[in-house]
Amino acid sequence: MADETLYERLGGTYGIAGAVDVLVDRLFLNVGVNANEAVHAHHGDPANAPGYKFLVTAWTIEATGGPTCYPGLDMEKAHDTLNISEDNFNAVAFEIAATLNFLGVPAAEHKEFMDIIESYRSQVVTVPVAA
Repeated sequence: MADETLYERLGGTYGIAGAVDVLVDRLFLNVGVNANEAVHAHHGDPANAPGYKFLVTAWTIEATGGPTCYPGLDMEKAHDTLNISEDNFNAVAFEIAATLNFLGVPAAEHKEFMDIIESYRSQVVTVPVAA
């Protein structure tokens, strides 16, 4: 168990895909996440949900130590036109944490995954904090 990757401890592809299914539905409905007009334009089209779920699942598989399978852009390129603020990032992080709690992810894995998310803050947030 100690030598298992986070990917394995989260249930592998099926566990991660199930969690992402719940998460993306929450993100598409979250008022704070969708307060960003560029994000809302993407989330406002339900036809985008399956593709978004695929990309988030593949990214999460790789980020947690699973096989290489993410075909999307790196985090900076994927977010550079979305004008993501600290508040926007925090709203997404909140939904991720709430989803992990809802699904009963153990505390150690929860923290490890949230640390991964936090490590991407500087690559995703492009709007400076207002003075």
